[in-house]
Amino acid sequence: MYEFIKKNIYIIILFIITLSIGFLTFLTFIDKGFIELSDQNLQILLVLNIVLLIALFVFIFLEIKSAIKNDIDKDGLKSNKKYITYFGLFTLIPSVLISIFSLFLFSFALEKYFDKKVTTVVNNSYELARNYVEEIRNKIQSDIVLIAFDTNKSKKFLNDDQNEYKRFLETQKLIRNVDEVHIIDINKKLLFSTLKDDQPYIPPVDKALNSVLDDDRPLKIINAPENISAAIMRLQNFEDRFLYVVKYLDKDISRYLTESQEAINFYYTVEEKSTGIKISFAIIYIIVVSVLLFVSITIAIRFSSRFFRSINNLILASTSIGQGNFNAKVPEVKTDKDLETLNKNFNLMIDRLKSQQEKLIINERHEAWSNLARKLAHEIKNPLTPIQLTIDRMKNKFSKEIKEGDRENFEENLKIINNQIRQIGNLVNEFSDFARMPKPILKENNLIQIINENIKLLSELDNSINIEFKRNQETIDLDSDKEQLSRVFFNLLKNSIESIQQKAENHPNFNKKITIEVNDLNNHITINIKDNGIGFGIFAANIKDILNPYFTTKKNGTGLGLSIVSKIINDHNGNIDFIALKDGAEIKINFNK
Repeated sequence: MYEFIKKNIYIIILFIITLSIGFLTFLTFIDKGFIELSDQNLQILLVLNIVLLIALFVFIFLEIKSAIKNDIDKDGLKSNKKYITYFGLFTLIPSVLISIFSLFLFSFALEKYFDKKVTTVVNNSYELARNYVEEIRNKIQSDIVLIAFDTNKSKKFLNDDQNEYKRFLETQKLIRNVDEVHIIDINKKLLFSTLKDDQPYIPPVDKALNSVLDDDRPLKIINAPENISAAIMRLQNFEDRFLYVVKYLDKDISRYLTESQEAINFYYTVEEKSTGIKISFAIIYIIVVSVLLFVSITIAIRFSSRFFRSINNLILASTSIGQGNFNAKVPEVKTDKDLETLNKNFNLMIDRLKSQQEKLIINERHEAWSNLARKLAHEIKNPLTPIQLTIDRMKNKFSKEIKEGDRENFEENLKIINNQIRQIGNLVNEFSDFARMPKPILKENNLIQIINENIKLLSELDNSINIEFKRNQETIDLDSDKEQLSRVFFNLLKNSIESIQQKAENHPNFNKKITIEVNDLNNHITINIKDNGIGFGIFAANIKDILNPYFTTKKNGTGLGLSIVSKIINDHNGNIDFIALKDGAEIKINFNK
């Protein structure tokens, strides 16, 4: 709402000015405004209304044109333009028809308003109310004179006796047909009254009392809001005493009288300027309808653009996904909450599809390499045993027959062959381990404990390396296979240590450091392992290849360690990322709870 007002501030200001001038013209026609009612003033106001109305139309047209260009054309959806057109027409046509009908109805009603019968009723109602009030006012004036005469005459009889006064005033109240009779002093204090204890006393106004201080004539008081007609008179035979008499008018009669007077004045003013009133009313109606149309069309454009922009983004993203691009995302734009939720869920769906695809690819790759490893292990292991037996027979049979000078060379060659057979055997065992990777047996394990155990074990390899372990909690539990996770951390930490040792061969005096950070967040656990070793070197550009089986950066490596690590993490509903640093490497692991 604030953005809408800020963007259309000039139109809103112009609308307020135009509408104010329209109402001022209307009030001037009925002679209720602060501008003098004259033909020249009315002509100026009407011309000003027309100029402001044209300016308002121009501003509205330009704003709608700009909104269509910025919010609709750039989205490029035909359905967006179609719905805006339909909405504008369905808003415009009924509004125009209602405007014409309302103006016609107003004109007809205004003519009927000045019918002769209506005029007669208005005049008669006012005369009736005025005559009634005037009669009450005149009667109470005569009544107070009579009550004052009797009071002055009964001075000796009353003698300020409370009971006598009470009885006397009650009698006067009944005889004169009034509602309240009071004797008050110069300070308007009540001395004697016909009021009962629970009835409130309303004193006369100061101006009325001051008017009769030196005047023996009665003063009529009209208190229209309270529907009271009253009179006050000085008592000649009493010092600083006054007679105050109140008569209640019929309910709302005083208000009716005032309203009738105002209605008659307004009635004849409207009758005299009926044509101008019709014109000013038409101008006001056109102003209001125009602004309401502008607001409705602008809101329709904004709503449609917000809605269809989200739809367009979803279409483009789904097209990209259909073409196999799982990196496509729906842009996060400010729109309705439901559409924002839809966009968010769509992006989450893309992330899950991408994650599932990556897991599927990893599983297929591991399955393929497992089959290959199983066959290689079988094919290589079969000839190793007869080769080993043959070497043993050769050693036993020929070692005594060979000359003393050649015997040492013969045994050295057999030893080299045995070492190579042993290395091939170790490689076959690694192949077999990779091929027989079991499914994890999930139990609740403390990751902090598992990592600490591997830190203690591996720190013995090189005491010069500083291993710093940070965590946001002392215990972080995860449903996992303890042996497999221990294998993961063992391989990763061992790789970091070996990377630092290789760097130390050329740079022996640098600060050797490995940092491990574990954080337990709301719905996932993150593990960062950072070292300042040699990093990934020339393989940093194609860092994803590091997870492929048999891909290694070590001279004597088999390339199976990180592949096994990736498979274990994948089986634990997690993912691993390798980040090349300027001075070292960083590994990020994320486990979903």
